[in-house]
Amino acid sequence: MRFPSLLCAASLTAASLATAALASPPETADADTKAWWSITEELSSDAMEGRDTGSAGYDRAADVVARAFAAAGLKPAGNDGGWFQPVAMDEIAITRAALRVGGRPLTFLHDYRFTPTAAMPLQFTAPLAYRGYCDASVLGTVAGKIVICHATRRAGLPGDADREAAVKAAGGIGILSIADPGFTVEPPRWPAAYARQVKLAGAPADTDRFVRIVVNADALGTLTGKSGAEAADLIARGSRGEPLPAFDIADPLDARFETKARWISSSNVLGLLPGTDPARAGEAIVLSAHLDGYGYGEPIDGDNLYNGTLDDAAYVALLIRLAQQRQGKGYARPVLFAAFAGEEKGLLGGEYFVAHPTLPKAALAGNINLDQLRPIFPLDLLTVHALDDNSLGADARDVAAGLGVAVQRDPEPERNMLKRSEHWAFIKAGIPATGFVFGYRPGTKSEEIYRHWYKTGYHTPQDDPDQPIDWQAAGDFNRFFYALVDRVANKDSAPGWNAGSPLAPKP
Repeated sequence: MRFPSLLCAASLTAASLATAALASPPETADADTKAWWSITEELSSDAMEGRDTGSAGYDRAADVVARAFAAAGLKPAGNDGGWFQPVAMDEIAITRAALRVGGRPLTFLHDYRFTPTAAMPLQFTAPLAYRGYCDASVLGTVAGKIVICHATRRAGLPGDADREAAVKAAGGIGILSIADPGFTVEPPRWPAAYARQVKLAGAPADTDRFVRIVVNADALGTLTGKSGAEAADLIARGSRGEPLPAFDIADPLDARFETKARWISSSNVLGLLPGTDPARAGEAIVLSAHLDGYGYGEPIDGDNLYNGTLDDAAYVALLIRLAQQRQGKGYARPVLFAAFAGEEKGLLGGEYFVAHPTLPKAALAGNINLDQLRPIFPLDLLTVHALDDNSLGADARDVAAGLGVAVQRDPEPERNMLKRSEHWAFIKAGIPATGFVFGYRPGTKSEEIYRHWYKTGYHTPQDDPDQPIDWQAAGDFNRFFYALVDRVANKDSAPGWNAGSPLAPKP
């Protein structure tokens, strides 16, 4: 997976040759797991170039998915009787960045990152102020300044929205948010792959010129001019939620950016397995995973291709595997297989589909979404999103119990995982939905593996087909998914909301 720039026009034949040497399931693995992984390897091979939204690599992967859906007996469910639902998007990307304080430069994507907007100033010089947690009571005079704030996620301290509101109210023109290395449940990852904003075409124009930049904690000394020991002490205290000083910085922040705007398009890939019961024809179950990845980005350990194997090629592959198993044999309810575009750019494919469904919106009865799944340690505990909010949670609990797997609510709600994948678009639209994360028990080897993956694998080039996989766990989850779909698509009642759920649509 190292600097495969010459693969920009690679053929699928080349992809097959490239994957021949990759790690594979052992001979003892079952045939279904081997077949699933073979599809995963193809979708996340170097020839697909990380399936970045708007790229030729994404289009190649979408063609693979559409052909697989067709061969498995699904019916095209995209636009105009085809497999694809094009999603038009507008992109703004940073092409050059220079940030310095006095004579001290910061390195783009390594020391800082941000999401560009059409309204952001591309050149500015402004005084800097350090204000700890940026509580309104400590800001003082920051009019016309950019304020350095610790983005600490601790109860009793300001959150992101509170910090920004306080700085704006005090006249500040921007925030440099220090990514908290003490947030161990999902530690900051550096470098960032790139700096882009992608929005659905036609979305409201940006008008807010407020500057928002995320800073690597290791760069605090460069910003403040303090010694390494002094900066490290501020970071340590900020991570623990201890009292912090407030001070102004002698040197101003000078920023120079260049951007490039373009229109891009990638397609959702949609296939329908018609139902067998006419009475339930208007109760389609949507099975979804996102096809896009990050593509090429800032190198990590000499690798600049973010293959996106577990996030989320493996689970588009699982949709294909289920379709292959069915070979056109329907469940009682219709099942829509959806490989979404643009998830990594802001859940765009799912948002677009829910707003422009290719089936009547009233006929979308539920969504089972596959993302954030890491079969890298044994599966004996499964986090189920919206577990207590709709009937899909009870279905997941019962199916998991039959396989000897316990379920739990999200033990880390501060990560906001419920709103970070495509099931959220369905929930917002009032459609019962769920998704899953491999769970662990605190202090176990499984937790150690999980934490390590989020430090070194998540949204990095190391999420590639060569990474270690727990093949038993992978197969166990796949069997759970098959059984859950069978239950939900065949049971007497359609998915519904539980009484009192805060996620349920308001009457």
